Amino acid sequence: IGVPDAKYGEEVMAWVKLIEGEELDEEGLRDFCQGKIAHFKIPRYVKFVDAFPMTVTGKIQKFKMREEATHELGL
Repeated sequence: IGVPDAKYGEEVMAWVKLIEGEELDEEGLRDFCQGKIAHFKIPRYVKFVDAFPMTVTGKIQKFKMREEATHELGL
């Protein structure tokens, strides 16, 4: 998702839900992305979650994710 940034307008934030029994940290995620996607698409912020906010029809509510991230990061 995009979160506000003073310099660029928006920065990339990844919300990651890991499969049970798997382990990953922020640096590992960034290392995995390096060389596979453009450098400006590599997430600056990473949050590991157990579940995403969903609608009753099963769609992810990105606006709620953006609000929560903005509040947590103090942006």
